[in-house]
Amino acid sequence: MALFEQKWMRARSWTVPALLLAWASQAAAQSEPPQDDGAGVPEPSLAQDAANGVPESPPAQDTAAASDTAQTPDVAAAPEAPLAAPDVAAAPEPPLAAPADAPTSERLVLEPSPERVEKKFESVVVGTSEARTSGSIHVLKPAQLERFERDDPAAILQTVPGVYSRGEDGFGLRPNVGLRGVNPDRAKKVTLLEDGILFGPAPYSAPAAYYFPLATRMQSIRVLKGPSAIQQGPQTVGGSVEFITRDIPASETAWLDVAGGEYLYGKAHGVFGASTERAGFLLEGVHLRSDGFKALDTVGGDTGFTRNEWMAKGRYQLVPEGPVRQTLQLKLGYSDEDSNETYLGLSDADFAAAPLRRYVASALDHMKWHRTQVVLSHELEAGGLAVTTSVYRQDLSRAWRKVNRFRGASIASVLADPTSARNAIYYGVLTGELDTASAQDALLIGPNDRTYVSQGLQSIARWTTNTGSLSHNLELGARFHYDRIRRLHTEDAFLMQGGQLVRTSEPTYTTADNKDATHAVALHATDAIGWGPLVLTPGVRLEIIRSESSNRLTGAESHGALEVLMPGMGVYGALTRELGLFAGAYRGFSPPAPGQPDAVLPEKSINYEAGARWTRRGERLEAVGFFNDYSNLTDICTFSSGCLNDDLDRQTDAGKAYIYGLEVFGEKTFRPGGGVTFPVSLSYTFTRTRLREDFQSADPQFGNVRAGDELPYVPRHQLYATAGVETAWGGLALSAFYVDAMRERAGQGEAPPGELTDALLTFDVNASWHFSRWAQLYLSARNILDEQAIVSRRPYGARPNAPRTVIVGVKLGI
Repeated sequence: MALFEQKWMRARSWTVPALLLAWASQAAAQSEPPQDDGAGVPEPSLAQDAANGVPESPPAQDTAAASDTAQTPDVAAAPEAPLAAPDVAAAPEPPLAAPADAPTSERLVLEPSPERVEKKFESVVVGTSEARTSGSIHVLKPAQLERFERDDPAAILQTVPGVYSRGEDGFGLRPNVGLRGVNPDRAKKVTLLEDGILFGPAPYSAPAAYYFPLATRMQSIRVLKGPSAIQQGPQTVGGSVEFITRDIPASETAWLDVAGGEYLYGKAHGVFGASTERAGFLLEGVHLRSDGFKALDTVGGDTGFTRNEWMAKGRYQLVPEGPVRQTLQLKLGYSDEDSNETYLGLSDADFAAAPLRRYVASALDHMKWHRTQVVLSHELEAGGLAVTTSVYRQDLSRAWRKVNRFRGASIASVLADPTSARNAIYYGVLTGELDTASAQDALLIGPNDRTYVSQGLQSIARWTTNTGSLSHNLELGARFHYDRIRRLHTEDAFLMQGGQLVRTSEPTYTTADNKDATHAVALHATDAIGWGPLVLTPGVRLEIIRSESSNRLTGAESHGALEVLMPGMGVYGALTRELGLFAGAYRGFSPPAPGQPDAVLPEKSINYEAGARWTRRGERLEAVGFFNDYSNLTDICTFSSGCLNDDLDRQTDAGKAYIYGLEVFGEKTFRPGGGVTFPVSLSYTFTRTRLREDFQSADPQFGNVRAGDELPYVPRHQLYATAGVETAWGGLALSAFYVDAMRERAGQGEAPPGELTDALLTFDVNASWHFSRWAQLYLSARNILDEQAIVSRRPYGARPNAPRTVIVGVKLGI
């Protein structure tokens, strides 16, 4: 929120929410402590930081240091960030303006001044600075996101310790992301947000994230784990990932990023925005495309995609001055995708011979979707109280036409053993080498047509106050949410004839026609209590869920009801100015999908973490141990994990399980002088898992499980490291990423052939040249050694990572 002269200005009109918020702010103002007289402090949490040896925020003139320690850079200059040189001697930053839709990770810090009060950002979790939080938090800042110009959200998130991914299409169109060992399938066990709003198509009714925002338009990304996870829900076992979009600039700004590369890669990204004293707007659009890196047998053709995303923001200050300030913001979004993506992979032998090959049986596979978004937010500020209320709605329609199965065999089983007498015929049909000879080897292809609605009303109140020697940063949140999914899945029979797919005269067969819906009320409260060198953060979350499911094929209907209370507690203790210890425990929760049998239980766990954190300006070293004790681990069958129609969306209760490990993170920027900096970072994760009960599941990732088996798709070791050099004229950065081999099916001991992914080591390099104040040229080379590995065999056969890709781009801005 921009600063204004301290004058009272009555609003011309009041809505009911505004009146309620004003009443709350008046009550809060009456309970505020007296003004600082020199002995006290106007901002308790930061004053406690200073008093107890926590490093202060970096000087505004040191832009390189500020990018390493502040969560969000100057929003007035944000659109020009890609063009800004990381020179230590850069001009002083102007005051920062707070976005009207500021997420829960951002808080404005007041600093007294003889002439004015300036505001600047401090990364916070439940009211405490990032350095003093009692949970695990990682914020990927603009400088880090721009350093390698990545588009794949999974590749970006894996730079954070404790984040895993299962590869699929190589582009990251539908990332499979997990935190601290939770099932990464379609990121359904992770709470996903954009600017504090749930963005999943149906976060409760169908949490599989078939939509992810384009990472290239994000200003920053925040990953929360540990006790802080109960701030966001409904998925709290692993944590949350929040994408922060660009804010409205304080002055007229425009810039354009255009790039092209191998496989006809193309990117066009433009931003234009401006502000007056009371109003502002931002328009942003991204077009991303590729012809694809896979070669389709015999017929050839495009195996790539096109993505478009548009965002418009408008802000108007209803009451810009006085003790109670109010702002209204509207955010509109539109996204679409047209991709020739498939679930069909290769046999291991074919992968070894040509990893980028694609069978002709997938020639008709095609995904098309579009999505709309509207968010209206009202923000009220009064003294130490800030209340943000948002109403939102998101609609997504998608249709994915793809090869599903043979009438007489599973494609996954055929590719697992393509040379057997029975499977050889099916394999020949997949590759187009044999024509369909019977009804059993006909291919069933059809669209999974789904429509989603996600809408709700949420309000977050933050209050900073003192009670004696204790400082409080209280956060209260309430959300009423509704979402639904309508599924209409059909199949048609196709014959392989002369290397081409030919549709039969059989009628279309409907495999699924159902609707699931959920109403949910979520409440949470946290309080960061500071006392001397200690910060104690108790919190609690309550989820009240009512669901319903109707199956139009069978006529069956069901209803579900669930109430879950999730307490948590974290503590941080400062040992020295730079070093502190922290620990916490909380209850993890994942709701069951609608339409499950009454015997099915929600996923529950008690999660613990403890660690040490050393911070100084531009430097951070952290080591965290975590232990997740599941009383009931769950799994939901999906197409992406290899489940067929009869088992689709069915939940399995796996019972007790352990997931534990160690996360290590370090970053430092060396500044020898002369305007040259050397940023380096390292992220390492060690993870072990153990299922503690026997059970059976229709999901191919589990099957018949015995106590002691390890979970699938959780690497034991994962490492990410970067090193770079940056000057006023440009920079050069190199990154290395290593991920250990992963089981593809629950088990123990040595994995059988065909049930283990390949270990993978890749290197990326990015170079930039600021050839003028308003222009930058960059070159990005991904997977420069062109390493190819099997990253997954789900759902049907071996899938490769993306090959070496070189991209050249230019950024222009005014």
